[in-house]
Amino acid sequence: MNIDSPYLHPEYETLSREEISKLQTERLQETVRRCAKVPFYERKFREMGIKAEDITSPQDVRKLPFTTKQDLRDTYPFGLAAVPLTDCVRLHSSSGTTGNPTVILHTKNDLDEWANQVARNLWMVGLRPDDVFQNSSGYGMFTGGLGFQYGAERMGMLTVPAAAGNSLRQIKFIKDFGTTAIHAVPSYLTRLYEVMQEQGVDPRRDTKLRVFAIGAEPHSEEQRQRIEKMFGVKAYNSFGMSEMCGPGVGFECQEQNGLHFWEDYYIVEIVNPETLEPVPDGEIGELVLTTLRREAMPLIRYRTRDLTRVLGRTCPCGRNHIRLDRMRGRSDDMMVLRGVNIFPIQIEKILMTFPELASNYLITLTTDNDNDNMTVEVELAEMFTDDYARLQSLTKSITRALKDEILLTPIVKLVPKGSLPVSEGKAVRVVDKRKVYQ
Repeated sequence: MNIDSPYLHPEYETLSREEISKLQTERLQETVRRCAKVPFYERKFREMGIKAEDITSPQDVRKLPFTTKQDLRDTYPFGLAAVPLTDCVRLHSSSGTTGNPTVILHTKNDLDEWANQVARNLWMVGLRPDDVFQNSSGYGMFTGGLGFQYGAERMGMLTVPAAAGNSLRQIKFIKDFGTTAIHAVPSYLTRLYEVMQEQGVDPRRDTKLRVFAIGAEPHSEEQRQRIEKMFGVKAYNSFGMSEMCGPGVGFECQEQNGLHFWEDYYIVEIVNPETLEPVPDGEIGELVLTTLRREAMPLIRYRTRDLTRVLGRTCPCGRNHIRLDRMRGRSDDMMVLRGVNIFPIQIEKILMTFPELASNYLITLTTDNDNDNMTVEVELAEMFTDDYARLQSLTKSITRALKDEILLTPIVKLVPKGSLPVSEGKAVRVVDKRKVYQ
């Protein structure tokens, strides 16, 4: 481990595009062989006449079948395992609030590779073994906690498993332990800053914080910039999902010009979510991922439902792994209101441009007199509820800006700071109370 190197794993991080393609071909062939042992894939391969020998380039992944979250639920709990359960050492699962949870199995080698991915990301944004990493994320079945825990430890940092919530304790740890880096969801960091203000703590003066890893919930560039301005800390976007391993799949470098997706671990596709055909670089589509190093549960062409686009395949940082834009939302999170497709991230982007507003907001969809309506409640950054003229002017400005973005006129309500619900996990941004769901 060379602490002066910008790369933790230079042998993989600095691969040329030609070298990435060659490695992906070899690993995709091995993945197909591994999946052929799984009844679910064996049947699909047989029906489609597919063999590992048919894979001669990464583009041949398009010959393979898609895998969906429903497939994981239908084969619950262990129907997609490619190894005996005796070879597995851990599982993670989703909450399963809308049916069977999705279960992902890991061998010891899977966990080692996962830790390497996370460590690579943390090193990429300038963290080193002498940093103190506070993991303010949920543990347990949620992959964010253990994923970053093992990655930070693999890198050699002193790691504080603070878990989510209890902001007073979080602040005490930050000050007492000299925390320099935090992993948390963006909405919680805004709450943490509010508590710091209440306690008279100035993060620039009273802490050693310098790096945030943020992810697990969609957030706009405006939200990221607001967090950086609050704390005086660089905040790097992180992408992960339990079906791929958890955090570590994609991460920004210090250039902050897109998420590097590690192509020695995954094949990345962007497809039209309706036709499932590839879209040109720069066009928004659905992210599809194929694992290349997974032993226990390799997944082929997994439809993530996340919407993004390709930004490029080279970077000034020296890494040639594909760069993707921040997630624009999810195809299954899309709201359809009066025939217009709207994503929550569009609304957040507008709200964050108003300095008079705090970061907490709630979108409520209702049916009134057979018409669907949208109400956007957003907290004020400061208390001036007695200034009616100022409130009215601000409300009109926000409404006009939202209409220009989403092409519909929402009902905007400005509410006092601290009046909307706060979650320790992913923020709840949309409540749909309509009589007929679309």
